[in-house]
Amino acid sequence: MKRVSQLTERLVSAPGFEYTIIALIVGNGILLGMGTSPALVLKYGYWLNLGNQVVLGVFIVEAILKMTAVAPRVDKYFRDGWNVFDFLVIVFSLLPATGQFAMVARLARLLRVLRLISAIKELRLIVAALVRSIPSVGHVMLLMSVIVYIYAIIGYQLFHEHDPENWRNLGIAVLSLFNIITLEGWTNVMYTAMELHPLAWIYFVSFVVVGTFVVINMFIAIIINNLDEAKAERLRELEPPVSREELLRELRTTQDALRRLEKRLDDNE
Repeated sequence: MKRVSQLTERLVSAPGFEYTIIALIVGNGILLGMGTSPALVLKYGYWLNLGNQVVLGVFIVEAILKMTAVAPRVDKYFRDGWNVFDFLVIVFSLLPATGQFAMVARLARLLRVLRLISAIKELRLIVAALVRSIPSVGHVMLLMSVIVYIYAIIGYQLFHEHDPENWRNLGIAVLSLFNIITLEGWTNVMYTAMELHPLAWIYFVSFVVVGTFVVINMFIAIIINNLDEAKAERLRELEPPVSREELLRELRTTQDALRRLEKRLDDNE
C-alpha cells in the first residue's frame, strides 16, 4: 500500500499532471461558454454534454488519486481547503440536472471553472492574500462608510432642493457618492451643484481625493502587504526539511568550535 501511495503521490505532483488538469478546466470553461449558444446546443448538444461528463470523470479520478497518495491517512486530503473545494465541486456536479436540483447542477458546472484557482498555485497565493486582507479591509470600509455618511448628510443639506434627482434623501445621496467614487460622470453632478453654489467644487474635489485616491490606495496597500506575507509563507513551505546528515554536520561544527574555544581558554590560563 505504501508503494502505491508513493507512486500515486509522484503522479499527482508531476508538472504534466498539473498542466493536464489545468487544460481540462480551461476546455470545460470553453464547453460551458459554447453551451450558451442555442445554435451550437442544437447542433452539437450531445458532444457538449459528453465533453462535460468526460471532464467530470477526470475530476473524480483526480480526487481518487490524491486520496490514494495520502492513504491510509485520507483525512490529510480534507485538511487542505482547496481539496475540500474540489471535492464539493464534484459532489454538486453529480446532482441530477432535472427537477428541484436542476439550477444547482447548472451552477455546479460553473464552479468547475473556478477550479482553475485551485489548480494554479499563483492564483491560490492571490486568493490567500485577499483572505488575509479581510480584517484590515473591513476597518478601511468602516472608515469609508463614516466618510460617505458625513458627506451624504452635507450633500443633502446643500443640494437636495436644487438637484433632487441626486440628493433628495439620504439614501439617494449615498448612492450618488458611490457613483462619484467610481469617477463615472461625477463632473455632471458637480456642475449641476455649482449652478447653485459656485464653490461646490470644493465639496466634490475633496470627496474624490479622500474617497477615491486615499482610501482606495489604502485598499491596494493592504492587499500588496498581505500578498508579500503570503509569498514569504509560501517560500517557507517550499524550503526542504533539514536532513539528519545536515544536523550532524552542524553539530560536529559546533563541537569543533567549542573545543577550539576551550583550548584557547586553557592556553590563556
